[in-house]
Amino acid sequence: MSVAELKEKHAAATATVNALRERLKQRRQLLLDTDVATYAKGLGRSPVNFGATDLVCCRTLQGHTGKVYALDWTPEKNWIVSASQDGRLIVWNALTSQKTHAIKLHCPWVMTCAFAPNGQSVACGGLDSACSVFNLGSQSDRDGNIPVSRILSGHKGYVSCCQYVPDQETRLITGSGDQTCVLWDVTTGQRISIFGGEFPSGHTADVLSLSISSTSPNMFVSGSCDSTIRLWDLRIASRAGRTYHGHDGDVNAVRFFPDGLRFGSGSDDGTCRLFDMRTGHQLQVYARQPDKNDDEFPTVTSVAFSISGRLMFAGYSNGDCYVWDTLVAEVVQNLGTLQNSHEARISCVGLSGDGSALCTGSYDKNLKANMCGAENPCTGGTMITANENFEVPRRTLRVGPIAKYTMIKAATNESFEVPRRTFRAGPIAKTM
Repeated sequence: MSVAELKEKHAAATATVNALRERLKQRRQLLLDTDVATYAKGLGRSPVNFGATDLVCCRTLQGHTGKVYALDWTPEKNWIVSASQDGRLIVWNALTSQKTHAIKLHCPWVMTCAFAPNGQSVACGGLDSACSVFNLGSQSDRDGNIPVSRILSGHKGYVSCCQYVPDQETRLITGSGDQTCVLWDVTTGQRISIFGGEFPSGHTADVLSLSISSTSPNMFVSGSCDSTIRLWDLRIASRAGRTYHGHDGDVNAVRFFPDGLRFGSGSDDGTCRLFDMRTGHQLQVYARQPDKNDDEFPTVTSVAFSISGRLMFAGYSNGDCYVWDTLVAEVVQNLGTLQNSHEARISCVGLSGDGSALCTGSYDKNLKANMCGAENPCTGGTMITANENFEVPRRTLRVGPIAKYTMIKAATNESFEVPRRTFRAGPIAKTM
């Protein structure tokens, strides 16, 4: 068979695949008779009241000399690790803005970083196609640098994302430009499972992001340059459990919803989307209105949910950080327009373990720690499945009355009421 014939067959096969995808998309649209926002607004629900003082920038973390690419919080403490183009990882005390560690990397082109669940070690990866693990308790050298405790090698492309499996300091998942995700044993440095690659259900382009479910640690999702998100089970590496379509560009960010049954995503197409892990359906699209002052349409670089899930924080390439009300799909605040905001692209966002603070990283070389105000501590209601208990976690801030919200059971469009309650917590132990 000649090269021309092969090209012709390839073009025909591509056209067939695209036609089938379009038919599938149309079929899904027929099955989706509504979305979360339409249903909520039909019940008279309105956006949460989120003012300029409800999230205040209390600390600007300065110290990097290059663009900040990634950040991560410790699960229970007030520590942040950040990765920058200056070739360093910096561990910060978010309460005081002091640096506890400044780790010089052998490869300056770092793209991701993550804290271990116990907060005793950090991992990072980048263009060296490896994931390096550092024990923060290790003895430093003369220059104050911490030696690498483990190098996880095996990827054939850059390492774009990494995350520890919840409550397992010895298990780490990485995503790579080689179109695969890998589960590692950090203790031995060996690969346990490879997700994608030679398997036909894997990604067909670079993996850019991943997120592990907090309620089902064996499940994780990955976002890719192939415009799809895939669901994986750590116990079954041979195939993706489900593929989610909807985006028209690279999926730069994925993040599980607090209930572990849904997840959000952000893409180069400028939209955020909410998907249901169980049904495979898209629940909502969060699209910003074009700004006539924008030279080009901003892309979504990162997403994070409030501890209740009612609010979604989305970072954009133009320096905006939108606070979305996930229930009615409306922007309730733009942190990029507030005083002391970032001056360049927002590359990463992350919420502290207790949900009381938001940290953003930017190409302006800085990170900003934002504290939730006393009148609205980022609870903003919740979206949970029917018949589950509704609890507001203990906080160090005084919390006012929680308004009644009708919640949505996404799979069945059932609704139920969350009773009005008032919670009081103790005094603030430390302020930022």
